[in-house]
Amino acid sequence: MNPEPLRKPARRSPSALRIVLYTLAAVILLGILIILVGALAFTIADRTNGKIITSGETRRYLLHVPRNIDLSQPVPLVITFHGFAQWPANQKNVSQWNPVADREGFIVVYPSGTNFPRRWHTSTGQGVELEKDVAFINDLIDELQTGYNIDPARIYVNGLSNGGGMTFLLGCRLSERIAATGGVGGAYMYPFDQCTPSRPVPMIIFHGTANPIVPYYGGPSRSFELPFPSLPVWVRDRAALNGCDPTPGLLPASGAVSGVQYSDCDTKADVVFYTIEGGGHTWPGGRALPKKITGETNMDISASETMWRFFQQYTLPQD
Repeated sequence: MNPEPLRKPARRSPSALRIVLYTLAAVILLGILIILVGALAFTIADRTNGKIITSGETRRYLLHVPRNIDLSQPVPLVITFHGFAQWPANQKNVSQWNPVADREGFIVVYPSGTNFPRRWHTSTGQGVELEKDVAFINDLIDELQTGYNIDPARIYVNGLSNGGGMTFLLGCRLSERIAATGGVGGAYMYPFDQCTPSRPVPMIIFHGTANPIVPYYGGPSRSFELPFPSLPVWVRDRAALNGCDPTPGLLPASGAVSGVQYSDCDTKADVVFYTIEGGGHTWPGGRALPKKITGETNMDISASETMWRFFQQYTLPQD
């Protein structure tokens, strides 16, 4: 019986090989296209309209000047900071500061953090970058005062999450330029023992009890292995920094929102704390963030409107 002859492996036809190569090339090109489209989309979303050179680097910001503002008179300036992995235009949409500025007649600026994802450097372990961020805001104030009739006695800062931590840092480091500060869902990482302001700085704070990213009662979260402080304790210590009476007064409740006010502070620099029951890592009264990531957006109070009423009580002492 003759053995069956060995069969040679079937050769792939040139046309089949070309199909495989074309398919592979198409997949690669599609991947590149998706990356380019994503980068373009972020570039469009991350739009800014101003830039300055500070600490030898180019830093950017988004500026809103109301059309009907009267710049023959000094006007207030509100500086508002985006959170970690966010950007100026997103902070504009989330906070809804522009409509308040249009009605009340003040200028709003949304500075941009650095790196990718965007961030602010607010802990002592970020020494050089922290100093650059502080210098950026100091230089930005100078830049805007050169171009607009900014009232030096009415400059206010506020921010969300990591941006809220930036406002506390600036209250410690630029207290001679900032009249009052505000934080929403703030990640307050700058230590009190290094906060030595030249004057007590008033502050208003908002935080949700169901915040999944910066927990209300502190500790690490599902997103960050950081030792976040307990907000009620942090606010108490923040009030002590201003020399306030340690027993706060109750503020009128509104729906799921309750508040306390620390008063009898040095130079009347009060500290106000609003607790949003069931509130997430969001801006109360503002544009909602993705619920699956940040939780509920409470609409019982407007953080921007309430901040502005608080800010209006304070002007920076002038020599």
